[in-house]
Amino acid sequence: MTTNIGSERLIALTDGVIAVIITIMVLELKPPHDADLASLRELGPTFLSFVLSFVYVAIYWNNHHHFFRLVPHVTGAVMWANLNLLFWLSLIPFTTAWMDEHGSAPVPVAVYGAVLLLCALSWYLMQAAIVRAQGPGSPLRRAIGRDLKGKTTPFVYLLGMACAFVAPVLAYGCYAALALWWVLPDRRVETALSRSPGREG
Repeated sequence: MTTNIGSERLIALTDGVIAVIITIMVLELKPPHDADLASLRELGPTFLSFVLSFVYVAIYWNNHHHFFRLVPHVTGAVMWANLNLLFWLSLIPFTTAWMDEHGSAPVPVAVYGAVLLLCALSWYLMQAAIVRAQGPGSPLRRAIGRDLKGKTTPFVYLLGMACAFVAPVLAYGCYAALALWWVLPDRRVETALSRSPGREG
């Protein structure tokens, strides 16, 4: 028999881990040694890498918040799937720092994409676990529909990883394009909530 529990602790844990992830990334931003604009400009690539990773983490936090407004109760499978997602998200600061340390070296850029890919796949697994736990009438399933956006995303990451070994700037372009795509407002969950007033929270 599957036991459902409230999702509050899962949400609180996720918020805490994501706060730590962002803190670690901020601590990787070291001030320039010299007090001039030239030194500041040298930190440009580091700052851009930070911005990209920050946006990705923010996207996951924002979508997690919206999804779980439709998930008042969770099962053990959902909790483990959420922990799996947090594991891969926690590697973003490491891969960001490695990529920045070695500039446009192909392997760090490809590994950065691989971690983003695994985050996306982990999100899909968590989503599937929620839908399965909610059953045939899953409000989350109705909200996401065919989820073409989610199903397309892994292929763009794979393209970016391949581009890393040809022209790393193209890989950056793939990762940035996906971030821009996902940061655009997605009204699916809001629409589902508007049809189910009792689930607002």
